[in-house]
Amino acid sequence: MTFKSYENQGVIVLQIEGNLIGEEVGSGLLDAANDAINNGLVQCAIDIEKVKYINSSGIGVLITLLTKFRNQEGEVIIVNPSEHVKKLLIITKLTAIFKIADSVEQAVNELIS
Repeated sequence: MTFKSYENQGVIVLQIEGNLIGEEVGSGLLDAANDAINNGLVQCAIDIEKVKYINSSGIGVLITLLTKFRNQEGEVIIVNPSEHVKKLLIITKLTAIFKIADSVEQAVNELIS
């Protein structure tokens, strides 16, 4: 898994590519989230369009990110999950706690409004 983070209109965007599995791959994401929060960015869009597979540890990373941002009065939106990942979010009932957007632009607009 690789990821990059960037700011878009006061929103931190975490763009993930590959498989989101194992806790060791999540530590870099959590570090990026902590850096963003320390810099005053509490709205987050997680672009998982290029994530092919996610396991329970990967879900744990997403929930940890959500908790971090919500503890700072922020929010997280998941962007453009693949059909496989979307089904997993539905089966695990995570669609009840995560907002899902079709594009980074849509997520950013929701987060800044």
